[in-house]
Amino acid sequence: MLPAGEMGRVPAAAGCPEGGDGIKRTEEKSDMNIAALVGSDLLTQGGDDGELPLNVSAFIEKEVGSDLKSLKKLGKLIEKMTENKIKLEEQVLTISSEIPKRIQSALKDAEESKQVVNQFLEQEAPLLSSITSHLLTAQPWMDDLGAMINQIEEIEQHLTYLKWVSQIEELSDNIQQYLMTNNVPEAASILVTMTELDIKLQESSCTHLLSFVRATVKFWHKILKDKLTSDFEEVLAQLHWPFITHTQSQTVGINWPASAPEIYGALETLFCQLLKLQASDELLTEQKQLPEKYSLPECPSVILPIQIMLTPLQKRFKYHFRGSRQTNVISKPEWYLAQVLMWIGNHAHFLDEKIQPILDKASCAVNARLEFSRGLVMLILEKLASDIPCLLYDDNLFCHLVDEVLLFERELHSVHGYPSTFASCMHILSEETCFQRWLTVERKFALQKMDSMLSSEAVWVSQYKDITDVDEMKVPDCAEVFMTLLLVITDRYKNLPTAPRKLQFLELQKDLVDDFRIRLTQVMKEETRAPLDFRYCAILNAVNYISTVLADWADNVFFLQLQQAALEVFAENSALSKLQLGQLASMESSVFDDMINLLERLKLDMLTRQVDHVFREVKDAAKLYKKERWLSLPSQCEQAVMSLSSSACPLLLTLRDRLLQLEQQLCVSLFRIFWQMLVEKLDIYIYQEIILANHFNEGGATQLQFDMTRNLFPLFSHYCKRPENYFKHVKEACIVLNLNIGSALLLKDVLQSASEHLPATAALNEVGIYKLAQQDVEILLNLRTNWPNTGK
Repeated sequence: MLPAGEMGRVPAAAGCPEGGDGIKRTEEKSDMNIAALVGSDLLTQGGDDGELPLNVSAFIEKEVGSDLKSLKKLGKLIEKMTENKIKLEEQVLTISSEIPKRIQSALKDAEESKQVVNQFLEQEAPLLSSITSHLLTAQPWMDDLGAMINQIEEIEQHLTYLKWVSQIEELSDNIQQYLMTNNVPEAASILVTMTELDIKLQESSCTHLLSFVRATVKFWHKILKDKLTSDFEEVLAQLHWPFITHTQSQTVGINWPASAPEIYGALETLFCQLLKLQASDELLTEQKQLPEKYSLPECPSVILPIQIMLTPLQKRFKYHFRGSRQTNVISKPEWYLAQVLMWIGNHAHFLDEKIQPILDKASCAVNARLEFSRGLVMLILEKLASDIPCLLYDDNLFCHLVDEVLLFERELHSVHGYPSTFASCMHILSEETCFQRWLTVERKFALQKMDSMLSSEAVWVSQYKDITDVDEMKVPDCAEVFMTLLLVITDRYKNLPTAPRKLQFLELQKDLVDDFRIRLTQVMKEETRAPLDFRYCAILNAVNYISTVLADWADNVFFLQLQQAALEVFAENSALSKLQLGQLASMESSVFDDMINLLERLKLDMLTRQVDHVFREVKDAAKLYKKERWLSLPSQCEQAVMSLSSSACPLLLTLRDRLLQLEQQLCVSLFRIFWQMLVEKLDIYIYQEIILANHFNEGGATQLQFDMTRNLFPLFSHYCKRPENYFKHVKEACIVLNLNIGSALLLKDVLQSASEHLPATAALNEVGIYKLAQQDVEILLNLRTNWPNTGK
């Protein structure tokens, strides 16, 4: 290939009519065409004029190259470049002709806009001057008009104010007229309307109007209330209200409706009229509230007619239990609590049968009996709030008060259906100072009970020991009393209004369980030298019983709710790990898990001590049996009857006596764990210390099998159907030792030819070997001495 600079001097080809000069002229003629053809592509590759020849040379090199025959393409290439040049020139001409026109049009538009702006500017100055002059001229008019508008608005406010005053006066006049004509129902209805106006005006800033409305409502409310109350009390007096005795309430409830229907009609009328005054009474009367520290739930005031019915009972209560009367004794809370319960019971029938239909007819969603009870319970709450600070630090008086209050609450809710959403005595007991004192006293008396309980020898005896069906768990009296104590504590706090208070009591219960566990552990340590004695077994039964009961309680709905509450508290305080929170949320753990785990650990430790003790005794009794001459015992055919080895008698007698003793002293579940743990150790001991430590002839192997299968195993047949399954090492060792010669030789050959890849599992299973490993079986076969002389 020629250098780019020498392309113009290529010699003419042979047979070409033109020489080198012709080609040169052709190239010169086409320079512009080439530039035009490649201008759009090549010129973009380099913007400088000095790069144009290089770009043209590169283009020719690309199109022609070093092949001389390709020069024939020059004609077509020139034509193509010429066409492209013409197109480019046309485009340039078109663009160069359009751009000036557009520029000219834009300039023209700009000029016109400038003229319009100048015209606006010229008009703006006189217009601004005219507007300013007009505003100056109109300002006095505006000031006068604003003053007139303000006067109109003020007059409209005065008119509205006067309309409200007129409306209130009109309503007041109507009430007066209705009262003059003794039309109390209509007067009460008008008062309801006036009360609604008072409520509507609460957001108004017209303080004098508000005072006027309130004063008017209060004036007529007092008149109507006094009149209706007087009439209502007269009707109640005819009914001998209140019913102080139960007999009186029964007599009125049965006889009155038939004997005096007109009294019932008057009662219904007055009751409904008093209901109309409820809204104004709530508006005017400030409800008596206990301090916020008691956290009482918000409840509306007792409806007006029930308030009037409660008045004589409230007077009686204050007379007897608020003053210096002999009935007001701080150490006798049961007097006023019983009195209130009696009043609720005496009036329940009358309220359900006579008052509730009136409320239903008036579409009043109120339960008469519960409303009446709520009013009386408020007397109790006020009394407790005043009495508790006086006896807070007298443990006996405070404990007695709490006991009586809890009994009162139980009867109030269970017998009289008092809802847990209403204010109750439990709110008073939940006040911080009182509640902490309650916890302290509860803990103190529980610990005293535990001290006195464990100081007696009789607490280790089950009170149901003579009743087999009841005494399956052989629970000592101390455990029974302790769990009853925990159950009583649960009943005492389960109706507390808030979950955090219940959780504090739950922590108290867990502390008591842990304290009792520690006490049992201390007593147990004193008995460790005699782990089979009655007291040690009683402690073990107690631990097992407490653990079992706590596990049952963990599934109780009440404690599951506490678990959910605890989960929320722990999540807020980040007191537990995510894993522990997850376990609580998924119910994998319970609120008693910590205590149950500690008790289970103690139980296992005590059982292990018992098993070890019995096992040591059994090993001592088995010393003679270990030394038995298994190698020289006569075969079965040489004996008339197979009998137990005399050296095995101490072993089996010791085992039998201990099993019987512990079966009588341990509950069923504990004894099952005990004998299974013992059997596991005994199986290993006999296998390792007796079987593997000796050699056996045919008679020795037969005697061993007889001792085990006919004497040892049956000792446990009372506790399970197939006791031999718990002595797997011993049972399978006896099988190996007692295989007939042919089977033993065959098995030995199979074991010797076996490898890791081809184990002898099938052959072992065929003869009944599942537990022992292949190496163990080989050792056992080698312990046999009854191989034939020609045997291997």
